[in-house]
Amino acid sequence: MKKNYWKIIAVILLAYTIIAGFLGDVPDINGIHQTIRNLYFHVCMWFVMIIMLCISVVFSIKYLADFEQKNDIIAVEAANTGILFGILGIVTGMLWAKFSWGQWWVNDSKLKGAAIGLLTYLAYIVLRNSLDDTGKRARISAIYNIFAFVIFILFILILPKLSSASIHPGDGSDSPLPILTIGSNMRIVFYPAILGWTLLACWIMQLRIRYRNLRKNLS
Repeated sequence: MKKNYWKIIAVILLAYTIIAGFLGDVPDINGIHQTIRNLYFHVCMWFVMIIMLCISVVFSIKYLADFEQKNDIIAVEAANTGILFGILGIVTGMLWAKFSWGQWWVNDSKLKGAAIGLLTYLAYIVLRNSLDDTGKRARISAIYNIFAFVIFILFILILPKLSSASIHPGDGSDSPLPILTIGSNMRIVFYPAILGWTLLACWIMQLRIRYRNLRKNLS
């Protein structure tokens, strides 16, 4: 039970996020209004994706240093979990765009960068599945993972910040809602939400690692 305390914390935080996210007070910002509640879901999905991809690239580097298969397994499952939350981020972002901008997808640098970054990691999964030799697959995918992470950060964090035409909140000169300037009534939900979703991602990654190890032992 002591080993699973963090799972209990995850459940509590996510329950709090959902309840407070839908029922708590939020500011009425022009163009966003009540859709600002998606901050606790859409934005957190991308925070979690970045965290999981950071874990993935760290363990890819560790694998290249010692060629321990356990590091390769953690790297790929962290990436798989990150991709899952990235897809959730895209979906929740499209919902937000539809209600805020009137379209499911708009010509915005942040959105295009997110799509390119996600496709880069989907290619990582395709690459792994195309190689049969275990050692070769681990080595090549670890190298690719490092470059994919650099590309991802470039397209999702750096280039949108340099674009003055971005209408995405937090990017460009006309952004209506920079994340770091949200009010205290939202921060008390937003920060626990990031932690809760991150713990859920770690939980999913742990289950996937156990499943992969079980398949390896049975084969």
